Amino acid sequence: MTRAFRIGDLEAAVAPETELLPLDPDRIAEGHWYDGILRFPLGGMSRGLLANAFYFSVPPWAQEYLDHCHRDADFVALWRAAMGSWDDKVVVDVGCGPGNLLASLGGRPRQIIGIDVAEASLQLARRIGYQPILADAHRLPLRTGCADIVTLNASLHHCDDMPQVLREAGRLVRPGGLLITDHDHQLSAGNFRGLAALLWQARLPLNRLKRVGPHGDALQQQCMLAGEVHADEPGRGVTRELYHQALEPLGFHVCLVPHNHNAGAAALVGVHGRAKRSWRWLQRLSGIDPDTADGALSLMCIATRDRGLTV
Repeated sequence: MTRAFRIGDLEAAVAPETELLPLDPDRIAEGHWYDGILRFPLGGMSRGLLANAFYFSVPPWAQEYLDHCHRDADFVALWRAAMGSWDDKVVVDVGCGPGNLLASLGGRPRQIIGIDVAEASLQLARRIGYQPILADAHRLPLRTGCADIVTLNASLHHCDDMPQVLREAGRLVRPGGLLITDHDHQLSAGNFRGLAALLWQARLPLNRLKRVGPHGDALQQQCMLAGEVHADEPGRGVTRELYHQALEPLGFHVCLVPHNHNAGAAALVGVHGRAKRSWRWLQRLSGIDPDTADGALSLMCIATRDRGLTV
């Protein structure tokens, strides 16, 4: 596992770690080190970006996300089967949050760089083994073709311009390398209508009353929902066309894997798993067949970049 930065260090103008990072030479002057994190300007602060920067910078909320999200056996089995080993490889985790991917999958990447907009999450990720960079996923400060593997887990739908973020992430992948995204809500699975849409909205006050997870606190729920720019509302989510249109012009071969988060590695051979009963009921009220590929909650993307490309 890559060496973590020293907590509490202030690497000002001559941080030795800068030389170890595959930074875009045209962007190096924009960055500055503070408290172990290389920071780049975030530019236009949209409502979604502000919400994510705030939510994942509240230490108890970031720790809760690290402890409870994307840590189960099905998640680990699917990711390991889709990616293979990342040992001794250069990995860029875009929207790394507090470090769930490395915390769950383990292994020993030669270098794993975590990009996020939230201070507290990057500090947690740093302790796990990430080299943290605070930057906007729409404009990544890294060199083209610098990574063997680029990952976006449960982060794409938090971004305002999903095609732009995919193109930026894809730019970093070397020829023959992998881009993997997952846990982004599929539009066709949650496009509720009529009574189903009303019932879906009714869950919010009920969850606050029942103090369900991150919904238990009104401010936490409000920030979480504001950060889910392309999720948690009917008519929002990712589509197959999104991945093909953004990545194929960059020379990627795109494989899409619909699943319901509980199929494990079997999702790679067409087993979708089953969503919880309440979700399936809402889908049927909306005319969505929950047992089809279009009814699966998430659309995992496994994209391989053509080895013949020159970057």
